[in-house]
Parts: sequence; structure tokens; C-alpha cells
Amino acid sequence: MKIAIEGCCHGALDAVYAQIATLERAHGYTVDLLLVCGDFQAIRNARDLQCMAVPDKYRQLGGFAKYYTGQATAPVLTIVIGGNHEASNYFWELYHGGWLAPNIYFLGHAGCIQVNGIRIAGASGIFKAQDFRLGHHERLPYSPGAMRSIYHIREYNVMRLSLLTSPGIFLSHDWPQHIVHHGDLGGLLRRKPYFRDDVSKGALGSPPLMGLLHNLKPRWWFAAHLHCRFEATVVHDVPVQGAGPGGAGAEKTNPDEIDIDDDDGDGDDVRVHVATASADPETLPTRNEGESVPPPPLLPARNPEEITLDEEEDEVEAPPPPPPPPPPVSETRFLALDKCLPKRQFLEVIDVDPPPSFSSATGPPVLAFDPEWLAIVRAFNPYMSLTHGQAAYPDEAAARAAVRREREWVDAHVFAAKPEGVARIDDVQQFVVTAPGPGEEGTLGRVQPPYYPNPQTAAFCAMLQIENKVDLVASAGRGVGPHEAA
Repeated sequence: MKIAIEGCCHGALDAVYAQIATLERAHGYTVDLLLVCGDFQAIRNARDLQCMAVPDKYRQLGGFAKYYTGQATAPVLTIVIGGNHEASNYFWELYHGGWLAPNIYFLGHAGCIQVNGIRIAGASGIFKAQDFRLGHHERLPYSPGAMRSIYHIREYNVMRLSLLTSPGIFLSHDWPQHIVHHGDLGGLLRRKPYFRDDVSKGALGSPPLMGLLHNLKPRWWFAAHLHCRFEATVVHDVPVQGAGPGGAGAEKTNPDEIDIDDDDGDGDDVRVHVATASADPETLPTRNEGESVPPPPLLPARNPEEITLDEEEDEVEAPPPPPPPPPPVSETRFLALDKCLPKRQFLEVIDVDPPPSFSSATGPPVLAFDPEWLAIVRAFNPYMSLTHGQAAYPDEAAARAAVRREREWVDAHVFAAKPEGVARIDDVQQFVVTAPGPGEEGTLGRVQPPYYPNPQTAAFCAMLQIENKVDLVASAGRGVGPHEAA
């Protein structure tokens, strides 16, 4: 598959799709999928603009609205995550993921789906220590503080993501903390000298995301946010001489976290706990075809001319067996991209092969639910908090046991009757216009909108037979909008 990755979109969808078309003509290929790493700005109308945390001069409708109303259709399947400049009210409607417009799918505040069998996981928002361990307390109309805290990633979502086995691709808006030390740091600082202070303090990037990177070990990790292109390679499972568990080979983490492109400040001590997991064997490098592991050396054959005594044989120890071969090494290739502007490096195209188990098809890409993620959603839905407080999470062993139980339920109730075991997303969720389009707001263009329950969220929760907590926020806000579906 040809997969295009874009950094910060900032509402410039037409320019992104135009650049893809230019690359297709120049290189003679067809892009199958577009991944957008946040600041997508799915603005449906002027009232949505009042829910986006940006200075007034940046409150512009952008190009998304015509895709929402059907005036235009995305030419390539597009999957997006959220950043720190979004219409957060719309992204809350689709907390578990859903269609923002025809052919444009939001991965949710956290999520994992499959495209032609390739597992794609992601985390929306950015890290702020003071909000990390809180529940989802924000309600429309948002206060200035809530308009920012709503896009701050929660420990709840990091915990859920940490229970995944290795996805092929991971999307984030933030960079993982310390990722700069795995690439050309000198070149980065020459281009962005104002990063130097943050780098020296270990304050550049998100601590929980680096924990997820080491835990999940995806093949690819794509990010945006800092408006520059940067490559890095993180090598996993490499033994370090003289370093035991947590010893000299461990990375140092800075407990202080500072703002990057955001106007909230904090200096809290945050220790991030993520569950540990082994990498999926399918994501690990394999030996070249035909190459075999050499057998251990054989002991010398006994000389038939030699005369031995039984007592001597009893006293001579056999040489120790050779040490086992080292475990296979996996790598995560990290790529951050710029924002969509002329002469900026905001788009890149890569090749990713679907797994052998996925039957080849000549039609459009198949977007499907990931069974493991559905099991995690069922297991953790009781812990989703709609207040400032957050209930304690189960320990790792109990959490993984709960996910295993829920996986049995998901297999039996969601996947059992599906052809080839593929649960297509569009069999459950279909795009629905919930809010008015641009120009239909009347005289309320500068007023925050009411809450619009989204039928896609209701359908997702009904499929999993879980409580729809997402729509409970309407009871604390100003009610629901007139465009809600029956």
C-alpha cells in the first residue's frame, strides 16, 4: 500500500490533496491512504470556531466544511487524529472514533483500527502534567481553561493504548520525549535553535508517548506539532553491557514538562505507568530467506585409540553449552512532518505491505475494527470518568485478564459471523450531518454551539453493549442541538 503521511493540516485539506495528486502524476503511483497527525481543524461552521483554542486572528473556517456538507469528497481515504488546535466539541462527539465527513475518519481520542489488515493506532492531543490524571470534566460551553484541557491527553487513554500488542503504525501529535536523541539532533538544533533549552532540560516531547513507544514497538511512528521534519530510529531489545533492569542503559527522564506551542504552564512531577508487553513477532525483522541459524558446535568425537578409566570419566565435567542466540532486534522508525505551507516538508509517501493473512483486493482500502482494541474499550469503559476525579485503575495483570475475557466476547458477538473475520467499520458507523453547515448558524456565529449527539457514537456503543458515556455530557451543558438524528 502507498500511504501518505501529513503533519499539521490546519484546515488546508485542498492543498494536501493537491500535493498528493502532484506526487501521483510525477511518480506514476496511486496513494491508497492518507494519515494526518493532528491540528486537522474539522470546522463545520462559525460556532465550531468558538470551541478552538487559538487567537482570534487564526479563527478561520478553513477547507473542511465543504467536505462535511458534501460539496466535495475526499479523493483518498483519510484517517486523522486530534492536535491542540481543533474544534474540540466535534471531536468529543466522536470520542471513540467515527466519520468526520465521507471518506474522512477520526481515530478518536485514542484508538486502533485496521486498513487492509495493517493495524494503525493513535493518540490525540498533547501532554500537560496538570491534566494527565484527571477525568473528562469539560462541558459546553467551554471556559477558556476547559477549551485547552479538553485536548490534553489523559492517563486513561495511555493506559488503554498500553494494553495493545504492537501495531504497525502509531500516530501522535506530540513528539515522544527524548526522541531527538535518536536522530540528527545537531541538524535539528541548527534549523530550530530555540529548541536547545528544552532539549537540554529533557523537556521536549511527551513522557507518556515515549513510554508507549518503548512498550508497543511499532514499526512506524508519525507525529507533527513542532512544525519541522525530523527522522529518528529507536532500536529496541538491545542488551547493554553492565546495565541490569533499570540500570545504566535506561533513559533519563525529566520530571518537568513545559509548554510547546501552548499557553498553559506546569512543572508537576509526572511518572507515567504503562503496561509492558512483548512485541508482535510479525513486526520484528526476520533473517534473509535461505539463511539459517548455525547449530551449536559439536563436542570432539572420542578417539577410539584412547584408553580411559571409569573414574576419570566421572570426574571430568562436560564443557558448558554455547550461550543462546541474542533475541531478535526490532526498530521503530520515527518521522515528524511540518505544517501544510508552500516549500515546507509536510507530506511524505511510504510503502507498507499488508499482512499475508489479508487477502489482496483491487478495490478501495478496507477500513475495519481491531478486535483487540474493541476488547480494551469494553474492559475499560467502566473507568471512563466524566468528572475531575479518576477512579484507580486495575493493576496490569488484572487489566490484561479483563481484556482477554472481553476479547472472547468480542470474537463471539462482533466477529463470529463476519466474512474472513473482518468487521467493516462502515457496516456499523455511517457519516451523519449533526451540526449545520457554514452560513446556517443565523445570528449565533460567535456563540459556542449546543452539544450534538452523534449517531455513530451511539452505534459503536450499542455494538459493544457498553454505556454511552460520551453523550452524558449533554445533561450538564446547554442541551442538544436541533440537528441530532432520531
